[in-house]
Amino acid sequence: QVQLVESGGGLVQPGGSLRLSCAVSGSSYSSYIMGWYRQAPGKEREWVARITSGSSTYYADSVKSRFTISRDNAKSTVSLEMNSLKPEDTAVYYCRIWTTDGNSYWGQGTQVTVSS
Repeated sequence: QVQLVESGGGLVQPGGSLRLSCAVSGSSYSSYIMGWYRQAPGKEREWVARITSGSSTYYADSVKSRFTISRDNAKSTVSLEMNSLKPEDTAVYYCRIWTTDGNSYWGQGTQVTVSS
């Protein structure tokens, strides 16, 4: 049973920073791509960032230069460092992985609220 558990969400003031982490367990296959999505109230879930097995990174335009995705293959974790946070970054953030056997898995989400 593959499980993804996110942590690190919370309340932060505009301009502040947060670091999200996602721990993966139960996978017998190497994670090929690891990524983050978010869903704001009343909006569709949207892609935020992804990182490949070779550590190539890709970002949505809305977070480019403010967010940094990284991975630790030895620990099966993926992190999202979020800086210069804006109220519009408020959302539930979800971790997702794609494994080499062709499956993908989601975490349960962690709330990020940017407000003064």
